[in-house]
Amino acid sequence: MNINHLRLKNWRNFRDVDIPLQDREFIVGPNASGKSNLLDVFRFLRDIAKAEGGGLQKAMVDRGGMSKLRCLSARKDPAIVIDIELANGAVDQPTWRYELGIAQEQRGHRQVFVAFERVWKNDKKILDRPDRDDNSDSERLKETYLENLNANKDFREIARYLAGITYLHIVPQLLRYPEIFQSSLVEHDPFGQGLLERVAKMPEKTRIARLKIIEKALQMAVPQLKELGFERDKSSGRPHLKGLYSHWRPNAGWQREDQFSDGTLRLIGLLWSLLDGDSLLLIEEPELSLNTGITRHLAGLIHRMQRRRKRQVFITTHSETLLSDPGIDGTEVILLEPDSEGTQAKVASSVEAVKPLLEAGLPVGEVVIARTRSTKAAQLELFDA
Repeated sequence: MNINHLRLKNWRNFRDVDIPLQDREFIVGPNASGKSNLLDVFRFLRDIAKAEGGGLQKAMVDRGGMSKLRCLSARKDPAIVIDIELANGAVDQPTWRYELGIAQEQRGHRQVFVAFERVWKNDKKILDRPDRDDNSDSERLKETYLENLNANKDFREIARYLAGITYLHIVPQLLRYPEIFQSSLVEHDPFGQGLLERVAKMPEKTRIARLKIIEKALQMAVPQLKELGFERDKSSGRPHLKGLYSHWRPNAGWQREDQFSDGTLRLIGLLWSLLDGDSLLLIEEPELSLNTGITRHLAGLIHRMQRRRKRQVFITTHSETLLSDPGIDGTEVILLEPDSEGTQAKVASSVEAVKPLLEAGLPVGEVVIARTRSTKAAQLELFDA
């Protein structure tokens, strides 16, 4: 199952968004245009849907409350609206539609509540809140049905899918030295701090098979790497990745993850995540720490890996090189363009100034990245502190 359409109102940078979504999406835009904020819509739904996540109220508190989430350009209707459609594939008709409206009390404690919550299955509405019970007890509107196992029975398929969404932005230092940061593990582990523990908990047969797939990919990106494996420290039992690198002395080239390069660690984390799960995967700037030779082939690698799990992947990037892959279509790129009313989000191939350039055969990266560059960036050379 994939999310094949997104509508937003009053979410962070975005006053109004209405875009189709493909199996693979690249999100590009200037700095501070809202690339991470767009991904956070899906993280927000995940945090609501996870049984142990704390639901709507915690998801709002974790993000600073309504004042931090509501778009500054919101007008007469200040409610935040998130509306998604889900289907078996990007080109299929949607099976499910989930719509959530969030508002805040005008007086008193100014608590957040469900303005409306609606679910359709095959175009038939199966949930429409507030209902009669909500109207007789307004406290019920502080919780979504999405997070309530007793209430979401008829659309639990949506809840399970959203709860499985993964966000990834690997920080190599956390993976390399997990014991130093052990007391500050971030919920849902978006930075890869707990990756070694996840690898260790995998059944041995599955772990070996996945590491072999990753090893094969790494051998193309890291020429000296001959073998990738897993072991536990004999004294502490702590899990480790190990790599055998070419060396003039047999078996002298073994290294553990604390000796791997940042780029190698980011690639391992990315590839493992692509193989681990079926729900949407959100990736922030996978090109970081990678040379251009690897970055140029990264989109194709992600595509081949995601096909193994039929997994939808959304990727933010600033890299023209990553987008130079000829397999990337203009319908797979969401272009963010800030203006006085917030940020506009459009499919690149639908932008009037972009469409003829793509039709003329220009690479997607060359066309869209040019539109994200600041016109004043060159003045940084003249800046004198």
